[in-house]
Amino acid sequence: MKILITGGAGFVGSHLADRFVEKGDTVVCLDNFATGDMMNIRPLINKRNFKLVKGDVRDRSLVASIMHDVDAVFHLAAQIHVDRSLVEPELTYQTNVMGTLNILEEARKNDVSRVIYASTSEVYGTARFAPMTEAHPLEASHPYGASKVAADRMCAAYIETYGLDIAIMRPFNLYGPRQMDEHYGGVIAIFVKRALAGKPPIIFGDGTQSRDYTYVSDIVTAYEKILMLKRCPKDPINFGTGIDLSINEIALKVLKYTGRTDMKPIHAAARPGEVKRLIADTCMARDFVDWKPVVDIDTGLQKYVEWYKARPERWT
Repeated sequence: MKILITGGAGFVGSHLADRFVEKGDTVVCLDNFATGDMMNIRPLINKRNFKLVKGDVRDRSLVASIMHDVDAVFHLAAQIHVDRSLVEPELTYQTNVMGTLNILEEARKNDVSRVIYASTSEVYGTARFAPMTEAHPLEASHPYGASKVAADRMCAAYIETYGLDIAIMRPFNLYGPRQMDEHYGGVIAIFVKRALAGKPPIIFGDGTQSRDYTYVSDIVTAYEKILMLKRCPKDPINFGTGIDLSINEIALKVLKYTGRTDMKPIHAAARPGEVKRLIADTCMARDFVDWKPVVDIDTGLQKYVEWYKARPERWT
């Protein structure tokens, strides 16, 4: 297959690129390197079945030029950070909504067989009930979440209106090797970086807010399984563990596995619009995709800390 991965030099996208290049598929990686890292894809650069295109999903003509003869698109490119969306809502909207529209339109025009869209659990807002099914109301409480709701629903509209075969995946909080650890990075990455550098984790608010953490190799397997389906379900699908942990618990686990139990987390003012609880109902993933996570949080954290320790330039 010829596979286009937008955001292919990023945290999850690069793992996907690894998987499909290794399988022998041709992978086209589109990335503007706003958050992507060349180091993530360096081992692929000289592979015959890998092509890097430096560019932005907001560039419609560029998207059109690389969509020819593509069999499937994994659309992961996005402005993914909640904090950044608070200060740059227009950039967030343009990237996440208009960028997705560009992908969908060019996929439609070029008869791409399948589009797999990386939505997010942030579309739900704070859990009204737990675990959260795909029927949970979409009540995103910040510009990032709102932009992902718009793109998520645009995908649903293209399924109904144009008959495109689109999978709308709603992964819960992802973590693992290559995750961004600076600026607006994931909480686990930031905590690990600080702990290894001898600095305590900073928790915003009281730390009781909780998330459902999914290891990167599990979500890559989910993407692969979705690609292999004869036809994608029309409805969105959650991908998570069905277990939520508080930020307080995560901070303590990070200190444990980094060997810094001599420190304690410190608290700062709560952030505006922060979701209080996310926890996935994964019945659809199990029943329609035959997927379930295999990496538990303790194993995943240990793997991530080991990977991080081997790269002291990132935290010393």
